[in-house]
Amino acid sequence: MRPLSEVAQALLSTANRLSAAGRGVTLAEMAAGACVGQQAARNLVPKLKRRGHLQIVGLRRVSYRNRPVAEYAPVPVAAEAVNDADLADLGQFMRAWAR
Repeated sequence: MRPLSEVAQALLSTANRLSAAGRGVTLAEMAAGACVGQQAARNLVPKLKRRGHLQIVGLRRVSYRNRPVAEYAPVPVAAEAVNDADLADLGQFMRAWAR
């Protein structure tokens, strides 16, 4: 997978910083907090959502729109559990490969 651009990293770090428990951050808040243009945020936030970096956690009424806007929050990263069977398989593979 391609690494995230600087703008995408700035948006994600702003979402991490501004989102509180139970309340997300809007696209406009992310753009302002990351010091990027709203058009850049409008292009990148749906891609970050589609790739699993952001999720919609709710809707909020704002004064600048007639419809509610989405609140985004970073997706929590789950640590992958590696069990002993996986390590044993890896060891067998490495021994076979070294021959």
